[in-house]
Parts: sequence; C-alpha cells; structure tokens
Amino acid sequence: MTAVTAPPPRRAAPDRPAAPVRRRRRSGGPRRGGRLAYAVLTAAVLVSAFPFYWTIVAASRSNADLARTPPSLLPGPHLMDNLRQVLEEADIGKALLNSLIVSGSITVGTVLCSTLAGFAFAKLRFRGRGLLLTLTVSTMMIPPQLAVIPLFMLIARLHWVNQLQAVVLPGLVSAFGVFFMRQFLAQSLPDELIEAARVDGASTARIFRSVVLPIARPGMAVLGLLTFMTAWNDFFWPVVALSSQEPTVQVALRQLGGGYVHDQSVIMAGTLLGTLPVLLVFGLLGRQIVGGIMQGAVKG
Repeated sequence: MTAVTAPPPRRAAPDRPAAPVRRRRRSGGPRRGGRLAYAVLTAAVLVSAFPFYWTIVAASRSNADLARTPPSLLPGPHLMDNLRQVLEEADIGKALLNSLIVSGSITVGTVLCSTLAGFAFAKLRFRGRGLLLTLTVSTMMIPPQLAVIPLFMLIARLHWVNQLQAVVLPGLVSAFGVFFMRQFLAQSLPDELIEAARVDGASTARIFRSVVLPIARPGMAVLGLLTFMTAWNDFFWPVVALSSQEPTVQVALRQLGGGYVHDQSVIMAGTLLGTLPVLLVFGLLGRQIVGGIMQGAVKG
C-alpha cells in the first residue's frame, strides 16, 4: 500500500491594510455648503439689511451730518431728539393706531376670504368654477388707479369720507390672495383627507375648520404678511379717502421735515417708527413662513 502524504501547509498571506469604506450620501440628505455659498449668503444678508441700518444711522444724525460727503456710517447721538420732533410735528401715535386698525382688518378679511374662496376653487366641484376663477384672476390686470373715481363716489354716497372704513372695506378681498390660496391648497391638501372626512359624516364647514385650516396655516401666514405690508405701505388711496385728522402712517410722514429745506433726519426717524410694526409682524409669522417654505420644498 502506498502511503498518502498530506499536502504541505500553505503560507499565510501577509496582512494587507483594509481599503477605506466610502459612505454613500443619501439622495436628498442635507448637504453642507462651501465657502463660496456662505460668502454669497453673507453678502446677500448684508445688502438686504443695509437699508434698514442706514435708516437707523440717518435717524440718529442731524440734517447737517447727512449733507456731508462722504456721510458717516455710524449712528449718532440725535435719535431721541429726532423722535421727539416727529411726535411734535405729526400725530404719529394716532397714525400708528389707524394704520394698525386698517392693516389688521384688511389682513384678517383678506386671509379669511381668500382661504374660503381658494378652498372652493381648489377642491369643490360646482358649475362655472373655471369661468369664475378666470374672471377673478383677470381683475389683477386692471390698474387700481382706474377705480379711484367711482370708488370715491361710492364712499361719498355712503358718507364714509374721512373715516377708516373707507380704506378697510375696498381691501377686504384680493384676487391675488384667492389665486395664491387656491394654488397652495391644490398642492398641499390631498383629496383623500376630504373624502375620508365626508365618509365620517363631516359637513363642508366642519371640513374647512378641522381639515383645511391646519394645512393652510403656512400659506395663510405668507399671505397675511404680504397683505399687511401692502396695506401698511399704501399711500395713494388713504391720502384720497382720509383727511389730515385721521391719517395713516404713510400719510402722516409727508407732514414731517417741513420748511424750505426738508429735514431728512426727522423724516428718517418717522420712517423708522413706521417700520417697527412690520418687523414685529414678520417676527410673529416668521416661523410659519419658514414652515411653509420647508413644506413646499420637501416631497413625499
């Protein structure tokens, strides 16, 4: 018998360094911006914030300081004096209250009416829906100056001249607001939620209150901010419909800095006072606006 010899043992291979494992980034995951992106964003923020900073600088300087070349870019010591002069030359406190009443009423009415109409145009089925939506959107092409004379004749018939309702009621409905909320609800409100609510026996009013309003909150915040800013900065119609005894902020600002040489520092101080409520409203609605942007950017 032949002896079976075992094969010689194999030599162990030398240890090799393991190859680095590359992690794949998930599609749609957060990405870190480079230095160029941060530089561009920083420059955009500085450019956007510079007008407000210059308003503070001009409001705290004298008119002679603003006339120098080059002007100083640092705040001065005359802010309180200029604000005191603003309160003496114009009834800015009453003007701020009137603007808050007018802008707040217009904002609430526009957001509510636009959300109701937007929900109807987006999710309800009724005869003539497309035609009514087309007519509503087409009114945006008509310049508002064309309606000044018939609108003033109407408020004169109603004896509303020099009263705040003459400015509030024409702005309670906005064609842009209706179109904006219609587009927002058409994309953000699934039809399945409405059908499920109807199966549970909910009426249209209950669906609007319990289903539509929570989903429409970001869009309502954006529309509310845009409407408030537009109503707050409106000058043409308030100066026509209101007198100097019941002014809004924009109408009261034209009374500042009077004389042969306009005092630009006093005007900028009044402008600073008129800007603070808008910043306050943005601070209150900022989270809802960012939430609406993120909701529209994330799919699935």
